[in-house]
Amino acid sequence: MKKRGKKYIDAFKKAEIENKYFALDDALKIVVDSHHVKFDEPVDVAINLGIDVKKNDQQVRGSVLLPHGTGKAVKILVFAKGEKEREALAAGADYVGQEDMIAKVQQGFMDFNRVVATPDIMASVGKLGKILGPRGLMPNPKVGTVTFDVGKIVKELKEGKIEFKAEKNGILQASIGKVSFGSSKLKENFMALIEIVNRLKPASSKGVYVKKVSLSSTMGLGVSVDTLKLRNNLI
Repeated sequence: MKKRGKKYIDAFKKAEIENKYFALDDALKIVVDSHHVKFDEPVDVAINLGIDVKKNDQQVRGSVLLPHGTGKAVKILVFAKGEKEREALAAGADYVGQEDMIAKVQQGFMDFNRVVATPDIMASVGKLGKILGPRGLMPNPKVGTVTFDVGKIVKELKEGKIEFKAEKNGILQASIGKVSFGSSKLKENFMALIEIVNRLKPASSKGVYVKKVSLSSTMGLGVSVDTLKLRNNLI
C-alpha cells in the first residue's frame, strides 16, 4: 500500500471525501481549500467517457479556449514562411522558422510547449514526427494547429487554448488552471471544457457518455463529481 504523507492524510480526513460524490461547486471548493503545499498547484480534471477508443469512430479529440487560461507560461514554435512568418511573430510566437528551425529541433532544441505549422510546410515538419509525436506536440488540423490563420491560433494559445484527447480506457485528462484561480474561475474553465467534450460525443457511443469526473490539485485530493447533476446541467 502506498504510504501517504501526514499533510495528505490530514487533508483527506478533514474533507471526508472517501466514496462520496459532490456537486461541482463543492468539489472545486474542497480542491482549493485542501491545498497545503507552498507552490501554486495546477488543478487537473480526469473524465472517464463511455467510449471505445479502439474504434476510429469513437475518438474524442479537440481543443478549447479556457476563459481564464491555465496559469502556465506558453512558449510557441511556429513553422511558417514569408508573410505568415511575420504574422506569427506579430501575434507573439516565441520562435518562427522553416528548415532552420526543423534542423534546430532535430539537434535537440525543445524550449517550447506548443507547435503550430502552416499546411504548406507540413511535409517538411513531418520529419519531426518521432520527436514531437511522443511529446504530444505534433501540429494537427483537428485541434487547429495546422492552419494558415497563424496569428489567430498563436493569440489563442497564449490566452489559454488547450488540446485534449481521450486516451486508454476512454479517460481524458486536462489542466483547468491553478489553485490560486479560486473556485469561480476554475468552474468557468471546467464548464468550457466539459461543454466541448459533451458536444464531441461520437454518434456510435451508446449509454452513459460522461461516466465519471474527478478533480484534483497536483499534490492534493482526488474529488469525485456527481456526474448525474453535471449531466443535467449539460442537457
